[in-house]
Amino acid sequence: MRALREAMGEAEVNYLELFPGWLRSLGDDAEALGELVADAELPEPARESLAGALNYLFKSLDLIPDGIDDIGYLDDAFVMRVAADHAMATNPSALGPERLRLLNRLADDSDAIKSFLAENFTRLDGYVKGLKKASARGRSVRDILHNPPTQTSFLADLRGFAQSYEPPHFAQEEKNLVKLRYFFDAKLPK
Repeated sequence: MRALREAMGEAEVNYLELFPGWLRSLGDDAEALGELVADAELPEPARESLAGALNYLFKSLDLIPDGIDDIGYLDDAFVMRVAADHAMATNPSALGPERLRLLNRLADDSDAIKSFLAENFTRLDGYVKGLKKASARGRSVRDILHNPPTQTSFLADLRGFAQSYEPPHFAQEEKNLVKLRYFFDAKLPK
């Protein structure tokens, strides 16, 4: 690993070590954030951010083509972390310490995303903010928050995803970081 650090640079190697962990925890993170969406103690703007990101997960699942699962799921992990950062900005002080730790952990990771994406982070941040108005699988964020049967179905789908999710392999190669950056550059609205 030392030779790799010297050849690539410390930051790039750190991303190669960080991102596989995000892939491993994606299912659990999604399920835990879903519990926050259902928690009326969390301010509605925070719940909207999280519901938008999690709803995006289902839209993403329908679009991830074979062969780029690692990039597609990392996209979801990035979106959830940026949404957690937005949720933390709403000052969710009513949450208990365990739930705050979850939000803080994911929100803190948004700093790594910001440094990784550089100028494209602003585009990702704006995209994540816009997810509050998006729909996936016939569910809007508003429906998820305010229609109990829709919320129940949504949370059941999240649990199903978390239980069946198998993290894809993310090879610790510099070319994968290049592909991931290109993916975001091409995908995000200009």
